Amino acid sequence: GSLVVNYPFDDDEQGIAIYSKSPDDAVFQQLALSYSKENTKMYQGSPCKDMYPTEYFPHGITNGAQWYNVPGGMQDWNYLHTNCFEVTIELGCVKYPKAEELPKYWEQNHRSLLQFMKQV
Repeated sequence: GSLVVNYPFDDDEQGIAIYSKSPDDAVFQQLALSYSKENTKMYQGSPCKDMYPTEYFPHGITNGAQWYNVPGGMQDWNYLHTNCFEVTIELGCVKYPKAEELPKYWEQNHRSLLQFMKQV
């Protein structure tokens, strides 16, 4: 897990971790920022220092392929084949949080979700 909004493309032709710009890159950045700006910890860009001390996401967003390469990912497939604009929202450093921690996740993300929906 991590705390970031990841946007297309998730892979590139060379199969390496490098920025892979989609034709709608500016729109994807706007969508990702609309979410991350409302989540203070996410927006700061270094959410999982204990697990990944060198990981940094400016403003809490990243191009998927620049982070790590994922060939055949669903958000890229949906974008290319159905014209669906999709981002992947990583909600926390722990992949499977305990049930008693879920209210904290709601508190950290409910404003982000509302802001993201306003983008429609």
